Amino acid sequence: MTQPPNRSVFVVDDDAAALDSLVMLLRSDGLNPSGFSSAQAFLDVLPPEARGCIVSDVRMPGMDGVELLKTLKRRHCLMPVILITGHADVTVAVQAMKAGAAEFVQKPYESDVLLGHVRAALEENDEAMDASSRRLRVLRRIDSLTARERQVLDLIMQGASNKAIASGLTISPRTVEIYRANVMSKMRAESLSELIRMTLASGVA
Repeated sequence: MTQPPNRSVFVVDDDAAALDSLVMLLRSDGLNPSGFSSAQAFLDVLPPEARGCIVSDVRMPGMDGVELLKTLKRRHCLMPVILITGHADVTVAVQAMKAGAAEFVQKPYESDVLLGHVRAALEENDEAMDASSRRLRVLRRIDSLTARERQVLDLIMQGASNKAIASGLTISPRTVEIYRANVMSKMRAESLSELIRMTLASGVA
């Protein structure tokens, strides 16, 4: 299966031979790799909207693979990071997994195993990016609500009935129904359960 052009595999390794070998392996499998000789060189050109995954060596001069991973997390990068090492270092492996590495692979590795990890990481990123896009869409819908509509939504999320909302906001039950219908329309929710589910998923409730 050919890799969509907007999804890349970013490879970071200070060993030129290892970097070229891995880039060739990924390209031969239909993937879209880009190679970098240092973590900083990669970070300097990483576009915010990049999709895909990152494969990085652990032991590199300057910023190592674990610190690169931590830096990416601080930048809220959604791309999974696969770390590779030629050293059977349990401490580093634990640090990497605690920092959020998708996988920790030791050299020498089987090509099929690494490619499997990369494919899984790409699918994980697709899911994360799709979820992020859905959340942003919902947040934009919430932002479109008037102040009163937002109050009604907040009370709905608290489980308040129309009567309780009317009492709490000192308005008539009929007015609550109008606001509630506006909320459902602007949020593009077909049902109350869908409204609650999307609002919860947005993280604002």
